[in-house]
Amino acid sequence: MNDGVIAKRTTAEWQELDRRHYWHPFTDTKSLGTQGTRIIERAEGIYLWDSEGRRMLDGMSGLWCCNLGYGRRELIDAACRQMQALPYYNSFFKTTNPPAIELARMLVEVTPKGLNHVFYTCSGSEANDTVVRLIRRYFDIIGQPQRSVIISRENAYHGSTIAGSSLGGQWPVHEQGHLPIPGIAHIKAPYWYGLGGDLTPEAFGLKAAGWLEEKILEIGPDRVAAFIGEPIQGAGGMIIPPVTYWPEVSRICRKFGILLIADEVICGFGRTGKWFGSDYFGIEPDLMPFAKAVTNGYLPLGGVMIGDRVAGPIIEEGGEFYHGFTYSGHPTTCAVAIANLRILKEEGVVGRVERETAPYFQARWQEFADHPLVGQVRGVGMLAGIELVRDKATRRFFEPIGDVGTLCRDYCFDNGLVMRAVRDTMIAAPPLVITRDQIDEMWQLTRRCLDLTAQKLGMM
Repeated sequence: MNDGVIAKRTTAEWQELDRRHYWHPFTDTKSLGTQGTRIIERAEGIYLWDSEGRRMLDGMSGLWCCNLGYGRRELIDAACRQMQALPYYNSFFKTTNPPAIELARMLVEVTPKGLNHVFYTCSGSEANDTVVRLIRRYFDIIGQPQRSVIISRENAYHGSTIAGSSLGGQWPVHEQGHLPIPGIAHIKAPYWYGLGGDLTPEAFGLKAAGWLEEKILEIGPDRVAAFIGEPIQGAGGMIIPPVTYWPEVSRICRKFGILLIADEVICGFGRTGKWFGSDYFGIEPDLMPFAKAVTNGYLPLGGVMIGDRVAGPIIEEGGEFYHGFTYSGHPTTCAVAIANLRILKEEGVVGRVERETAPYFQARWQEFADHPLVGQVRGVGMLAGIELVRDKATRRFFEPIGDVGTLCRDYCFDNGLVMRAVRDTMIAAPPLVITRDQIDEMWQLTRRCLDLTAQKLGMM
């Protein structure tokens, strides 16, 4: 009898089956089939083990999501209990379930003030599709249907569905899908290192926010519905805006009466040392998509926190909202999220990040600033980016951009460290439960890989 246990196979056998049948996300499938994949078989704490028994320190928390690390028994048990009671039921037909309701209550408690409703999805991509629907429905209801344009930023990432990819500002994605869809515009990102020139970060923050006002005036204030941005652009290259940026963006949104959307899919649930990036930067969003760390990545769940300004008219005057998913409010995923939020609260994880581990992590990472390959180190909380450059004094990048980042990333994998390269920026986002000793271990591995990269390039 097959009891669900996966067959034992060699690494080569797994790689061949993978090559034949599994089409990976964001992957050159032909190239990957030639190289062969890494087969990750198990994980515990902040470490992963592959099919050859090699251990790797997961410096990316899976994909920005395993904030509590791997093997948390409380989350596994929560899923098991809920599956035994009610593994699944839908939220259509005037129906709900206790975990979906309880999680909604808990999310309202921890998210910024005024976000009193939640719409559940399965991912951040679906959450941002929902954002587009909510924005346009809201302006229809209040009698301003011409307000349908949403402004986003270059190098933003808001998911890979059609609407999410359109909101994102990544041109290679747009080129493959005849994107963006109509009604989406983009402005430059608040990337001081690459775009700031001789301006101070504070002056550049005001200039970058000013690009939003310029775009609103170009399109026409009566046509612009919303501005969407990640508090920190993670997949865009760890772009951390200057302190002047978000206050000015908020002022501009209020001035023109447009909605402000903070995409918290990466920054949410403690990553910045606050519960949300909005808390860190003082953003008061009208809509707030979330996903990833809400379940610690153990099960797929996302959603949109909806502010009273938007929710009120849609609920009171909008009638039926023709939008939803089979798995909206899935009881098992919601049960895992409840257990996850309880751990974050009861163990004081977010406060410990703010007071203890994040300051140590950031201090250690700043030590890389003297490395001959490093142009800038930037970070907030348990997020950090290392900019790899050819010339530190002139901020001159390598050509073609991206090759050196890929080289360094591959050295990381070969030396037991998972880090991500975005163009030539090395990204770190380790689990929030990482200890000081493990930060030191991660630092040593990162230093080794930077040295190997520099040696390969003849810089050491």
